[in-house]
Amino acid sequence: MNNNNKFRFWVLVGIVAISGLSQGMLLPLVAIIFEQDGLSSSMNGFHATGLYIGILLASPLMEGPLRKFGYKPVILAGGILVAGALASFPLWKSFWFWFVLRFLIGIGDHMLHFGTQTWITSSSPKERIGRNISLYGLFFGLGFTAGPLMTRFVEVHESLPFMISSAISLISWLLVWTLKNEYPESDLETSSFLGTFTRFGKVFKYAWVAFLPPFGYGFLEASLNGNFPVYALRSGIEVSAVSLILPAFAAGSIVFQLPLGILSDRLGRKNVLVTVMLLGVVCFTAAGMVQNSIPGLFICFFLAGMLVGSTFSLGISYMADLLPKQLLPAGNIMCGIFFSFGSISGPFIGGMSIQHLKGPGFFYVISTMLLVIFFSLLAFKPSESAAKKTRSA
Repeated sequence: MNNNNKFRFWVLVGIVAISGLSQGMLLPLVAIIFEQDGLSSSMNGFHATGLYIGILLASPLMEGPLRKFGYKPVILAGGILVAGALASFPLWKSFWFWFVLRFLIGIGDHMLHFGTQTWITSSSPKERIGRNISLYGLFFGLGFTAGPLMTRFVEVHESLPFMISSAISLISWLLVWTLKNEYPESDLETSSFLGTFTRFGKVFKYAWVAFLPPFGYGFLEASLNGNFPVYALRSGIEVSAVSLILPAFAAGSIVFQLPLGILSDRLGRKNVLVTVMLLGVVCFTAAGMVQNSIPGLFICFFLAGMLVGSTFSLGISYMADLLPKQLLPAGNIMCGIFFSFGSISGPFIGGMSIQHLKGPGFFYVISTMLLVIFFSLLAFKPSESAAKKTRSA
């Protein structure tokens, strides 16, 4: 990596860290505000899906602008959208107004992540993809860990956390202007909306299993940050304790993000993914058994983060292993789509489990989801000729 590429890489992962900060703050902050206002857990969970509905609806529209305008304009547009939406929360406290703002942040965040992910996976040498994407995930985790800590500012003024995160997002947006624009590798197919869906079919055929870890991570991230504060408050756990337990998951992912990425380069992505998924099932089952213990939950969240907190970046790396470079934009879009599927279903299912299941059912739902992904990874048999077939298709 030359100096220009190194500078670009560190700017990109810095942007991802700021995105993680805003997401890590927004989910628990709004959940706590609405819970204190008396909103039901299912409606609170539904509100959390606004961010991911934005990701899902915007996903099929991303590849065309990226191929036409390049990485830099897409990232810039996403950054200013996020900063503007965050600054708008204090303007009007309304369920639906805040839902629309979350929707816009989902679109902006996806533009940021799609642009940075594709830029990094396309420019990384094959033997360093796991390391580079794990650093991407590590910096997102650093931001996500710091995010819930900002919920404490709500005690000073309800608007303060939103304004701080908006200002930080704006600073990261300014850094993108220093980068030289580049374009993704093209193929002979059209970059139209229809061409994107044609590529989706090819991508899914050869790499469908690589999208399950991003789905699982989205489910985990959204349900833990959107539902767990409600679950904890109803179990008698105070807000101050929630703001320490929640970051434990992201902190655990920080500890093992880079080692797991490097390990996956050496031992194979599938082997590492199968192992961490099974151990993740054990951690969340244990969390259900110690549901009323603050130290116990802290330990379980930290260990779970060490294991399954890296599944998003490992899934992206696995996808990059299975596909040729010209299909990486479509592959990264599908990672975002499956992440949003998980993130939409997570808060809804989590909210319903809190409302209708007694005791530790919330944690056992998460364990079941991870177990399904574990068996899917075991069953998958990658085709050695997949990349050749895709190139000639």
